Amino acid sequence: MTPEQKEAIIQHRIQRAKETIEDARVALETNRIKNALNRIYYSAFHIVSSFAIKNEFSTSKHKQLIGWFNKYYVHTGIVSGDLYKIYSLSFNNRQESDYEDFVNFEKEEVEKHYQDMLIFVSGIEKIILK
Repeated sequence: MTPEQKEAIIQHRIQRAKETIEDARVALETNRIKNALNRIYYSAFHIVSSFAIKNEFSTSKHKQLIGWFNKYYVHTGIVSGDLYKIYSLSFNNRQESDYEDFVNFEKEEVEKHYQDMLIFVSGIEKIILK
């Protein structure tokens, strides 16, 4: 992969993260809570996968990406534990919402997750663009 191709992929995934978080906002506005939780998580997935490409790491496995991020960026202090908690919680909420029957989340709780994810995406983007 050329440096130009790598940069194009990084920018594409950053854009996908932003579009996906916008999808979450729309889902919240229309009371599609489970869809919002899914989109909130995937905005994190896209921004972290952009970060991974920048750092020569690639995987399609969600838990592997989370583990890589935690090991190399959270445990080393490059990324705060607070940001990691947002990412980890979004994964757990998405898993529960997508795969468990009769799970309900309060809209106010999901709105808080959405606001946290805005902080997460912005924070990781700043690190990527350094």
